[in-house]
Amino acid sequence: MAGYSCTVGARRYRFPDLKTLLAKATPARSGDRLAGLAADNEEERVAAQMTLADTPLRRFLDEALVPYESDEVTRLILDSHDAAAFAAVAQLTVGELRDWLLDYATDTAILSALAPGLMPEMAAAVSKIMRIQDMVLVAHKCRVVARFRNTLGLEGRLSTRLQPNHPTDDPKGIAASILDGLMYACGDAVIGINPATDNVDQAVRLLNMLDEIIQAYRIPTQSCVLTHVTNTMQAIERGAPVDLVFQSIAGTETANTSFGFNLALLAEADQAARSLKRGTVGSNVMYFETGQGSALSANSHHGVDQQTCEARAYGVARAFSPLLVNSVVGFIGPEYLNGREIIRAGVEDHFCGKLLGLPMGMDICYTNHADADQDDMDTLLTLLGAAGCNFIMGVPGADDIMLNYQSTSFHDALYLRQLLGLKPAPEFEAWLAQAGLVENGTLLRNVAPGHPLLGLVES
Repeated sequence: MAGYSCTVGARRYRFPDLKTLLAKATPARSGDRLAGLAADNEEERVAAQMTLADTPLRRFLDEALVPYESDEVTRLILDSHDAAAFAAVAQLTVGELRDWLLDYATDTAILSALAPGLMPEMAAAVSKIMRIQDMVLVAHKCRVVARFRNTLGLEGRLSTRLQPNHPTDDPKGIAASILDGLMYACGDAVIGINPATDNVDQAVRLLNMLDEIIQAYRIPTQSCVLTHVTNTMQAIERGAPVDLVFQSIAGTETANTSFGFNLALLAEADQAARSLKRGTVGSNVMYFETGQGSALSANSHHGVDQQTCEARAYGVARAFSPLLVNSVVGFIGPEYLNGREIIRAGVEDHFCGKLLGLPMGMDICYTNHADADQDDMDTLLTLLGAAGCNFIMGVPGADDIMLNYQSTSFHDALYLRQLLGLKPAPEFEAWLAQAGLVENGTLLRNVAPGHPLLGLVES
């Protein structure tokens, strides 16, 4: 490849390859500066964005950012590329793709048909030359529906992961958080626990507890213990009631190796969970979490900027038709993103995931030592609600006392649903009414003494 160049004023900027061009075109963020990949100044960034806008999409098929021969993620992305779906935009540049996405005529059906024809790197590239409002508008036009015990991602719906983490995995503490969340109409995406003690025995105990609650109260939702994929596979072998298989994923083979898995292992886990046939309305069984900076933190980014690495992780997720995917956008730390950068990164991640055909949610969050606050999270929460985010987190008081970070609360989900007229998943909405937690579509402020759900913390 001859490289890329652009003249701005009296200066000519040269970019030796596509991954350098993508990195220099990325809106500023801490992680790329840490890695020495960011533009030296705003003029160079603009020059890179101008050059990227004029780059034909076909170049991404010819110039792999991470070598095909040494990276199974690259091989997955290229080998699974749908040329027929790509044909709709094959003659466009990155800038022309932006215009095409924003066109009134480009609707939900057209975007759904395009998704398998887009490489993650193409989605990352177009996001780098889009404003936040551009990405919100296009993502809002993307609808990705997934099903297990309920239906997630429908128009006019916002789901929540009820996250009842406890620093000692105390059953009563977990049950109290679950009760609290259900009373606020949270938990339709999943009731998912990050175990404080992460081993197979504890995973099995927590899975049994969650299953007993879901079955006893006939809640149309799914459970997940967010342990390593190999632990979940062993739990399945022991006969544990596994609904969803969780794994944190990244955008390069070496990063995923550092996480302790490869694509073959994910395929094996996916088939094992599907074989249990525990879903009632669908069979999407995988739950993936990602995050900008994860490949860099593992020294496995191969000179690729963190946002493009993140989009490549969505190429991994897409191969397994997951029920849930979310970016823990601010969790990795201030070395990778500050408050202002978290807002843009969250919108980017949701946009890229939806554009690639994923049922994308978001953990709208920040670490306690980051230069960010709850106002930043309110801004991102509102933007993602407008963008049609499939689900957000529901954490008691927005403060996860086990993982020690700040996320979104049960009240935040109520705010977004009230503001935008959104409802939970339809099956869960019907259960809330049947359980006496909502009346005429409005959440009740109190439940009567002796309500069956109160038995959650009494047993």
